Amino acid sequence: MGDIKNLTRDEAIAKMKNLVDGASHICMFCTKVMDMPFKSRPMGTQKVDDEGNIWFLSAADSEHNAEIAIDNRVQLLYNNPGASEFLIVNGTAQISTDRATIDELWNPMAKAWFPEGKDDPNLSAIKVTTDISHYWDTKYGKAVTLLAIATAAVTGQQFDAGVEGKLST
Repeated sequence: MGDIKNLTRDEAIAKMKNLVDGASHICMFCTKVMDMPFKSRPMGTQKVDDEGNIWFLSAADSEHNAEIAIDNRVQLLYNNPGASEFLIVNGTAQISTDRATIDELWNPMAKAWFPEGKDDPNLSAIKVTTDISHYWDTKYGKAVTLLAIATAAVTGQQFDAGVEGKLST
């Protein structure tokens, strides 16, 4: 059993930014979350803003943009296995073709998907407004956690090195 540490506003947003950075900005972006099977694909996060919104660049004609147009509920799954950190975000997605927003989010790596650059007419942005988020983390880092798991296994004691909680932005 781990500790529960719910975070609100500034602490929650800082934790979210830290977990997204730790996951190398890559998440499994899930659409059609009310259907089984839901749709999932890896996507690179462009930024977590100061309000806790999560931003992506996307092709306007992509399957996931079409799915968002029908049902904008999404789920984002982040994982940093090297540090045993996990984040799940449930939220609503909004598609934007605002050029100023796209300019702000643009980075040179995006050119791999959009060879015409930030002026590509097929380029859009997705803003995910967080509804409910939950995180799981270690209390002491990976090395100490692995030692604690081994000790618990040898001694028969229950493992207790984790912390989790809700993030309310």
